[in-house]
Amino acid sequence: MFSIGDFAKHGRVSVRMLRHYDAIGLLRPAHVDPYTSYRGYEASQLARLNRVIALKDLGFTLQQVRSVLDEEVSVGELRGMLRLRQAEVGAAMAADAARLAGIEARLQTIESEGTMSASEVVVKTVPGARVAELTGTAESFGPEHIGPVIGPLYEELFRRLAAAGVTPTGAAIAYYDEAPGSALEGAVTVHAAVPVGVTSAAGQPFQIVDLPGIEQAATIVHRGSMDAIVPTAQTLARWADANGYRSTGYARELYLDCEGPTDSWVTEMQEPVTRA
Repeated sequence: MFSIGDFAKHGRVSVRMLRHYDAIGLLRPAHVDPYTSYRGYEASQLARLNRVIALKDLGFTLQQVRSVLDEEVSVGELRGMLRLRQAEVGAAMAADAARLAGIEARLQTIESEGTMSASEVVVKTVPGARVAELTGTAESFGPEHIGPVIGPLYEELFRRLAAAGVTPTGAAIAYYDEAPGSALEGAVTVHAAVPVGVTSAAGQPFQIVDLPGIEQAATIVHRGSMDAIVPTAQTLARWADANGYRSTGYARELYLDCEGPTDSWVTEMQEPVTRA
């Protein structure tokens, strides 16, 4: 038999919390001394305490926790609930991280207005390429919407290419266009592509596309995560405006070096332009 203090230490909770659980009938002590009113707990009650804490962390109210425990949820069912909640929390954290990265990128853009050098902008012809690709739809062209779509597309594309015995022959190329028929205004079709030497994708779980070249592209090298692409993209836009060019489509991305941490990535943006 444990005192309430010892039980609290073993359960990694506060004595105050145990008293509250007792008051609402969620976790009664195994014994209460009729003279001193001291509470005593048994080791077997740690199992119920663990379930209470786990369910509370899942977002259940204490009343809901009591209802669930009274129905004697099995360990397997509880594990499933915890796994689901774990996935939800992970997704929320990833979304928050993406939002923070977007905020940081916008702050960098604001802070660097009028100071970022456009000297690295080069106008050139971009050759066409035969690529294997998978496509998806993003809610918008913003990094916070592109990233969660294009990352899994590339992972799956490389997995399928490896399974088919197809080896990429060059750096990956991402390109974009309007998403026809989408219910979302501003939605974008995302093409995750990589150059290959095969001529047909018959029977393969990917498409082979002859990606046309760009006769005239304003290009700039971006260093760092694609979540922070906004300042570089706007530098390119300002350069085009100042030099008498206008964009004729979405910029492509040529991933020159995507090994290691994302903050060390090197990507060339290739925006099709024409004289204004």
